[in-house]
Amino acid sequence: MRADRLLSLLLLLQNRGLTTAPELAAELEVSVRTVYRDIDALSASGVPVLADRGPAGGYRLADGYRTRLTGLTDAEAGSLFLAGAPGPAQDLGLGADLAAAQLKLQAALPCRLAGRARRIQERFHLDATAWFRDADPVPHLARIARAVWDQRVLHARYHRPRGEVRRALHPLGLVLKGGIWYLVAGAGAGAGAGADAVRTYRVARFLEVDTAEDGFERPAGFELAAYWQESTDRLDAALRRRTAQVRLSPRGRQLLPMQFGAAGTRALADAGPPDADGWVRISLAVESETLAVGDLLRLGAEAEVLGPPELRRALAETVATLAGRYG
Repeated sequence: MRADRLLSLLLLLQNRGLTTAPELAAELEVSVRTVYRDIDALSASGVPVLADRGPAGGYRLADGYRTRLTGLTDAEAGSLFLAGAPGPAQDLGLGADLAAAQLKLQAALPCRLAGRARRIQERFHLDATAWFRDADPVPHLARIARAVWDQRVLHARYHRPRGEVRRALHPLGLVLKGGIWYLVAGAGAGAGAGADAVRTYRVARFLEVDTAEDGFERPAGFELAAYWQESTDRLDAALRRRTAQVRLSPRGRQLLPMQFGAAGTRALADAGPPDADGWVRISLAVESETLAVGDLLRLGAEAEVLGPPELRRALAETVATLAGRYG
């Protein structure tokens, strides 16, 4: 709506001072011509917008002028919880709301605090996506988020390794983990599980979603953060049931936390003293044999698996196959 855009333009000028038309157009996601028209509309309504000519020119408000039109809408207030995470806010369809809310907050703050808020924004940035991996395509995320917010039943078609399934879900919350979005949802009618079952779904695997008109009741006492912590702890314990005995070179000790995360860090903390060559022995929690072979091979010649015997044999067979393949 144009009224919202005019307010955003006014707050931009108030918060930033002298700003060029192209900068305003980029911030508001409109054309420069539209900015010119909106500047004329603000001036016609009595707002003292001044134009400074020349290469270093732009638009600014007259000295001492400040607006108090800073009330937050419902969407803008909710989007503030994503402040500092503009990418996820954009994914959820709240990018414009977050930008507008931040402008209104800055306009409402005293000059000293507004300046500090701008410095924090300039100096700190959150990038939730993991290194060297593109974010999942999540075309249905905004609709799923709306179903979560409105507490509406979600009819979905979901891809699993064993094939596609259709589910009627009670969407309870969204979680962003390592750049990947997950939906936490209860089992609705026809989900093939008990009414109180709560499961986790990777948002990128939803092939189709449709929001129903009917709502649902959230499970009594359900807390998203507590469920997620319990779920990740349970998954980690289920996956890392085996322990590998490994010798590590000094370089291998540096690589281990990068390749194995918290499990590698814990293993190093309990490592014995280095031998004459600087190698140490550790007990490392690993997943299934197949996954463990791939993970341990990433350490290359900086590690030697001592046991269990079947894991050592599997690594030896894999290395022999690679040696034969590459001659």
